[in-house]
Amino acid sequence: MNRRHTILLTGASRGIGHATVKRFSSEGWRVFTCSREEVPEDCKRDPNWSRHFSVDLADHDDRAQFVKEANAELAGDPLDALVNNAGMSPKTPYKERLGCLNGDVAGWRTVFELNFFAPLILARGFAANLTKARGAIVNITSIAGHAIHPFAGSAYSTSKAALSALTREMAGEFGQLGIRVNAVAPGEIETAMLSPETEVLLPRIPLHRLGTPDEVAACIYFLCSNDSTYVSGSEIFVTGGQHLY
Repeated sequence: MNRRHTILLTGASRGIGHATVKRFSSEGWRVFTCSREEVPEDCKRDPNWSRHFSVDLADHDDRAQFVKEANAELAGDPLDALVNNAGMSPKTPYKERLGCLNGDVAGWRTVFELNFFAPLILARGFAANLTKARGAIVNITSIAGHAIHPFAGSAYSTSKAALSALTREMAGEFGQLGIRVNAVAPGEIETAMLSPETEVLLPRIPLHRLGTPDEVAACIYFLCSNDSTYVSGSEIFVTGGQHLY
């Protein structure tokens, strides 16, 4: 009898995270999720959804408690995939791009706690379970981590650039445990994080349209599936070609 695969996904309540939950559930995976919000109603109706944790991954103590509770819930079972999707891109009170010259530096620390340190801590915290499954880690980076973006703030962009570098380093170290580590870098995707002004970027996207959360979820699934068992240390751009310019 084949063992049922298990995924743990952060930032699951909406957008790319929610679409990823639906994709893995449709493939019959057991799904564990976490976000700052309570479990979405759609998840409650999903027969493959197993447990949702309400947690602030930017908070050190909350994060440590989550790792402890999730490990207890897994009860030593193999973990086939860890998807680090939770992230934040704060703006100033005037909805301006939060750059290097404006905003509180403490805000930068919060962004890095969630966008950079949380993926590292969770990868460490679930390494034993991932090793049992010879599983996969997928970090969600961003096109903004590779070039100056007109709407993404500097704290967000540099945290995602750091996460890209972390993905490379993790692939080298976790590979010794049989764990593959890759990243997905979305471009302009139709989610709540998208700025209303994003339409002005359409001429810079070769496919001349926004991406969908389902398209990102499909790429994440590929990197966690048996179709990518020799892919590690890669970052796939899901940008419609925007990253070429």
